[in-house]
Amino acid sequence: MTDQLTFIAYASRATEPFDHARLVTLLTASRTNNSRDGITGMLVYSDPDFIQILEGPDAAVRGLLQRIGRDPRHTDVRILLDERVSERKYSTWSMGYEPTTPGDGSDAAVTAIQSATDDDSTRESADALGDWFHGKTAADRG
Repeated sequence: MTDQLTFIAYASRATEPFDHARLVTLLTASRTNNSRDGITGMLVYSDPDFIQILEGPDAAVRGLLQRIGRDPRHTDVRILLDERVSERKYSTWSMGYEPTTPGDGSDAAVTAIQSATDDDSTRESADALGDWFHGKTAADRG
């Protein structure tokens, strides 16, 4: 039997803009910590908004979310989706990241997940954002 995992999608706002150097610093620390704690996921940053998906052992994911809530770089931290899953969607990424640019298809996905009104539409939006993310990383490798 596969252990249940926690899957959380959340949104937050940066208290100050993140340039490339700040994002690299954030991602480097996040990837190290997430690898240690068995957390995988992805991050989308569209100034000033963060959308992040975290998946992993319940205590580790919830502990990370508490730290993010106390992090002075974030404000308006909102849980968009909180559910138990049996499989990871981002198993190869300790913290996948893709920059967004106008017209790249991310705008609609980010807006949809932020404005979803119930768990079903939030799940659909999270999946759409994940599809965009997976497609973007595949295109970047191609």
